[in-house]
Amino acid sequence: MKVLFASSEAAPFFKSGGLGDVAGALPKEMKKQGLDIRVVLPLHSKLPAKYKEKLKEIAQFEVKVGWRSQYCGVKTLDLNDITYYFIDSLYYFDRDQLYGEGDDGERYAFFSQALIEMMEKVDFIPDVLHLNDWHTAIVPVLLKDKYHWVEKYRDIKTVLTIHNLQFQGIFDQSTLSDLYGIGYNAFHDHGLEFFDNVNVLKGGIYYSDLVTTVSPTYAEEIKTAEFGYGLEGVLQDVGDKLVGILNGIDTDIYNPQTDPSLVVNYSIDSLDKKVDNKTALQERVGLPVSPEIALIGMVGRLTEQKGADLIEQTLGELMYRDVQVLILGTGDPRFENSFASFNQHHSDKFKAIIDFDVELAQQIYAGADIFLMPSAFEPCGLSQLNSLRYGTLPLVHETGGLVDTVEPFNPVSGKGTGFSFYDYNPLTMLKTIDHALTEYYDNPQNWKELMKQAMKKDFSWEKSASKYIDNYKKIAL
Repeated sequence: MKVLFASSEAAPFFKSGGLGDVAGALPKEMKKQGLDIRVVLPLHSKLPAKYKEKLKEIAQFEVKVGWRSQYCGVKTLDLNDITYYFIDSLYYFDRDQLYGEGDDGERYAFFSQALIEMMEKVDFIPDVLHLNDWHTAIVPVLLKDKYHWVEKYRDIKTVLTIHNLQFQGIFDQSTLSDLYGIGYNAFHDHGLEFFDNVNVLKGGIYYSDLVTTVSPTYAEEIKTAEFGYGLEGVLQDVGDKLVGILNGIDTDIYNPQTDPSLVVNYSIDSLDKKVDNKTALQERVGLPVSPEIALIGMVGRLTEQKGADLIEQTLGELMYRDVQVLILGTGDPRFENSFASFNQHHSDKFKAIIDFDVELAQQIYAGADIFLMPSAFEPCGLSQLNSLRYGTLPLVHETGGLVDTVEPFNPVSGKGTGFSFYDYNPLTMLKTIDHALTEYYDNPQNWKELMKQAMKKDFSWEKSASKYIDNYKKIAL
């Protein structure tokens, strides 16, 4: 089976979040399981030099973006036994950021049409075309509307994965002709129409052969008004076409036994070595070095979606506990400034590092005792999976993929892999933190067993990749 996996980002080339991790790891596992899978990406200028120098140009052509004729180059490289195609356009992708430049609608309209036209020019016609988020969600619509005359494309099946429903690609009706060069054939209730605007993601949901999202719980949540962002009726309407498949992590990268970021590598059989990473982390960030004190870590965007408001509201009270708190991330200036001010007033217990630092993130996964992830909503979440892999117990809000991946501690049976709370408010979160701290200080042997149970969980891509392949076969064979 031939699969073309289309994404706006992918590790290790460039990433801004979970989509980049998924696009980097999932195709590798699918390749191991026998698929002829290739990946197509925009050639963002942020591509590291060590990859740029390996690129080979294999095609040049022009893409019509509405009334515009835009140059498109196709460059390629092989990595981890996978062929990557890069859509080259300095006009659209020579930017400081992957997103948020003000013309994302046009940029990804170009990318979507370019990747379709590329398939014939590089002579790779897939059985399944796997799209991701709104950036490529228009592709199933275009295949049926604009490119239906291309005989080679008629049997291609399409899969659309929703990583975050909050971002949908909503534009004015004029984009139909101005960016896509199509009429109103797909502008209707079961297509692109959305309150008199064009909703690219909505069109992709209806026109694709299969819709997946990144956890079973999130697949159910987005059918409700609370999480559906106006598309809950659409997602109810497509019925069994919507499937939740849990994300995994790249266990080669996130491996405490081999991670080069760690001061001391360790395994489930040498957990005593984990504390060396804790004291090294404390020293690095300027917290008092103390192997005994409970260290709570957080890595992620500082936004309300990630629960930064709950943390902000509880920090003052939390400083009265016997605890250290370490936060790494960037995001809303309100939270960046608030946490930075806490650095000044509570330097003996609190440290916020307003930065994106991959190495430090790895060290927090390994060195913290508790990983705090109180997201208001979370399609899947990867950070809690990383922390489990390193034996750092996650403390999470019960939503989306956090429900599917963190088993709350049961004091009767001793089973569990972390701690969780349901009511989204600061008092409930603080009580849950107190519960975790009580276990940490009063029952150290139980805590060690929880760490082992966490590390035994298998969140590699193997099972999830198999589920994707099974679903590919259902629609393509």
